[in-house]
Amino acid sequence: MASEEHTAVHWLFGDQLGPHFIDPGRGGPRRGAPLLMIESRAVFRRRRFHRAKAHLILSAMRHRAAELGDRVRYVKADTYREGLSQVARDGGVTVHHPTSHRALAFVKSLPSVRVLPARGFLVTHDEFKTWADGHGGAERLRQEDFYRWVRQTHELLMDADRPAGGRWNLDHDNRQPPPRGARVLDVPPPYRPNESDIDAEVRADLDRWSRDGDVAFVGEDAPRAFPATRREALAALRRFADHRLATFGAYEDAVLADDPTMSHSLLSSSLNLGLLDPAECVELAEERWRSGDAPLNSAEGFVRQIAGWREFVWHLYWYFGDRYRAGNVLRHHAPLPDWFTELSPEGTEANCLSHVLGQVRETGWTHHIPRLMILGSFALQRGWEPRAVTDWFHRSFVDGYDWVMVPNVVGMSQYADGGRMTTKPYTSGGAYIDRMSDFCRPCRYKPSVRVGEDACPFTAGYWNLLHRHRDRFEHNARMTQAVRGLDRLRDLDALLEQEAARED
Repeated sequence: MASEEHTAVHWLFGDQLGPHFIDPGRGGPRRGAPLLMIESRAVFRRRRFHRAKAHLILSAMRHRAAELGDRVRYVKADTYREGLSQVARDGGVTVHHPTSHRALAFVKSLPSVRVLPARGFLVTHDEFKTWADGHGGAERLRQEDFYRWVRQTHELLMDADRPAGGRWNLDHDNRQPPPRGARVLDVPPPYRPNESDIDAEVRADLDRWSRDGDVAFVGEDAPRAFPATRREALAALRRFADHRLATFGAYEDAVLADDPTMSHSLLSSSLNLGLLDPAECVELAEERWRSGDAPLNSAEGFVRQIAGWREFVWHLYWYFGDRYRAGNVLRHHAPLPDWFTELSPEGTEANCLSHVLGQVRETGWTHHIPRLMILGSFALQRGWEPRAVTDWFHRSFVDGYDWVMVPNVVGMSQYADGGRMTTKPYTSGGAYIDRMSDFCRPCRYKPSVRVGEDACPFTAGYWNLLHRHRDRFEHNARMTQAVRGLDRLRDLDALLEQEAARED
């Protein structure tokens, strides 16, 4: 009888599409193992995903199946369980650790499936647990400490045992507002793929599912803007490193209405589909710095996003456990309004919010500052239920996955964990948006006005949030001074009455 080692089928989830997920080295599948991919319709019924996201995932899966040829069995089924039932697997099935609690629980419930170690990240689960347990456990973990440890252990941007340039953190150099008077950054555009016959097939299937009422989507499905193959992802990485990395750092946090991509890499969806490995991304950025083709602040900012933040978010998702998603220490329970869930720019007169919603509707993407300081900040100020906000981000972004959005939204954006992940809420009044973007000048609201017809909803919402949670925030060392500012507002009562009416 053939042994399991020699007959096991290796199952690839739709976010495990790069070559490192079939590499037999270090706990991978056996060399030459037959492969299985399952396209589950139920995944797209479960949530009302952005149409561009559904297109990208299906296109990437079908392109990968075409590349693998006869080695892969590509099954279209209603559910994963149904798909597995169609495959003879006398030797069992192997699969790399999935990327969500739900998927992991499912594969572990199947006696024929053996779960292999996770791939697509720099740090293993065991390595993170050892580091985290040694740094005070779940209540004391900070991204900055983790980032420095990753830099040291993986020798990223290091000069011997010191950080390159003498500083670990170059954020101070990477927070410049957009150039005065500029409508766009003077940089080459990002890589854009060309669609194939597979994309046309995907679009036809999605149209049919919608017509049949089987699956519903939100947003638009314009020509595919993000890589769906390894070749495309590598081309996007090279174009970023060659032409856009040099200007990435300085304007990393800046926002321009006519330039939604700025100098950002747009590689998050490729990383999260498994088309790129994070090691090759950060190593290429370091190579460009050492060759003199990119300044250190840009290389460090990019490395921080991947080796620092992305890794930290992935591991906190597993370290905190599945109950973390239910965090709601601020007791926010307001529902998301229909105009927001439908991605309708016409639902608000705030120019920044309307513009960013329009970007998400058209592309399923916007960079991290609009996500955090416009979309997320508005939700926090309005007291929307954090679990619903998390689900909205998961559904609405092409790079949104459960492991991505639960820590980013529950922890960072909505402060629903009470500070387990970040030291303070990430929110602001209109002054920050005015300084870092060009949204405010044409807006009907004024960032300096907090009461009256011209009152900026972010400025008024900021003070309303501080008042609503004063007892909690005044004991936070990073919030004390801001909370004390409430005592200097002569129009606080009018502001609170105004915001109560807005919420109603």
